[in-house]
Amino acid sequence: MDKIIEGVILTPLKQIINAKGDIYHGMKKSDTGFSGFGEAYFSTISKDEIKGWKKHTKMVLNLIVPLGEIEFIIYDDRVSSSTFNTFFSVKLSQKNYNRLTVPFGVWMAFKGIGNETNMLLNLASIEHNPQETIAKELDEIKYNWN
Repeated sequence: MDKIIEGVILTPLKQIINAKGDIYHGMKKSDTGFSGFGEAYFSTISKDEIKGWKKHTKMVLNLIVPLGEIEFIIYDDRVSSSTFNTFFSVKLSQKNYNRLTVPFGVWMAFKGIGNETNMLLNLASIEHNPQETIAKELDEIKYNWN
């Protein structure tokens, strides 16, 4: 499960600590993983709650966790992929401050694991369009969330 999924990028991000308030970098158009800009949105998830499974057919996700801690699980069911039938897990937070770039065509779910507010920012490559999203119930992809 430690092998990163083909097309997934985990990018360390810069934090600038300042007594008056910190700065958390997100993304520049010159960054690896940038594939256009469609929209940015924030989403929260409560502790021990799970959202997913979703697969995008066109959208590339760029996920950052500025508050709390969220565990992301990616599952690759692309038969032509070198990581076919593989899971990848990563926990993002202020302590593990990275941007997770998720290509279209793979399944993703995520779980709130921080005790306070768990918030993500998605810098999406295209505007949200429900017709390009496929959803499955959590039990349709077998994963041990414990």
